[in-house]
Amino acid sequence: MNKNKKPFTDQLSIAAAYILPYLPPAELSSISLTCKTLNLIAKSITVTRSSDASRNFEKHPTPFINNVDNHPYAYFTYTPTQIIISTNASFPQPWGSFSHPRPDPRPDTVGYLKVEDVCRCEYECECERVDGDLIMCPCSKQKLSGLIWECGSGCNCGSKCRNRVSQGGVFVRLKIVRSVRKGWGLHADEFVKCGEFVCEYAGELLTTKEARRRQSLYDKLASSGKHTSAILVVREHLPSGNACLRINIDATKIGNVARFINHSCDGGNLSTVLVRTSGALLPRVCFFASRDILKDEELTFSYGDAGLNPTGSKCFCGSSCCSGIMPSEHT
Repeated sequence: MNKNKKPFTDQLSIAAAYILPYLPPAELSSISLTCKTLNLIAKSITVTRSSDASRNFEKHPTPFINNVDNHPYAYFTYTPTQIIISTNASFPQPWGSFSHPRPDPRPDTVGYLKVEDVCRCEYECECERVDGDLIMCPCSKQKLSGLIWECGSGCNCGSKCRNRVSQGGVFVRLKIVRSVRKGWGLHADEFVKCGEFVCEYAGELLTTKEARRRQSLYDKLASSGKHTSAILVVREHLPSGNACLRINIDATKIGNVARFINHSCDGGNLSTVLVRTSGALLPRVCFFASRDILKDEELTFSYGDAGLNPTGSKCFCGSSCCSGIMPSEHT
């Protein structure tokens, strides 16, 4: 036996453990065929990826469960919040190796105002308490229809403030389950109470022009049956009533677990809510349980009016009022 073989194998294993987690599934599969050492590492990475879609960004792992076909997981880049990516920026992210440390704490929401005293919260403010109501918090008194206001970077209260419920990431246990007709879908892995925060819809924030360009491209790819997009368009009606703010979030390539939430024609069991935080320029799109949700139940919401796209894809939501057509707004 060559005495130099084992040291070389050890060096290969160490190097591969750092490099292979950056590879997408096709490249990982190809390199696994080159030698036994890389094959074992590739298999380990696949198992790790299947065990947690959130890559340790969230409090609990979100596993992929597939008893339908041979797709162990869906590949995408994870972000716990909405982000802005420049056109030429690369966004490499390792996935599948214990050699990489836990990600940095959740980043602040994009677009914070650089001003002082945007909120009157004090360190003694009642919103810092862990019991009682939030009626003493100035932020909680700012209300608009269909909108939730939370404390933010402009407040003096800390991360334990009860008026920051949607800013700590995903706290409920979730899992991503594969089905024959709908593909991947997000399911509750524990009982979720009515009104409980489930997750934010995270992804790339786009201009309307870029959203339309991407949607046109995605539609062409979807016609071949090999691609599904995850662009969410939400409109916030401004206080004046004469205009609305359009928010375009693309979770197709960069997103979080919310990208797996499927449509239901009956409105589903999730409510879509815009959440504004003190000091933030843009609101975030968050999901709250619209009723009690049982363990193993699929999480769904309405994508919109199917009438907007009568030639859209088939809907398999299974609700009693299913229109048979998936909503798809012409962006």
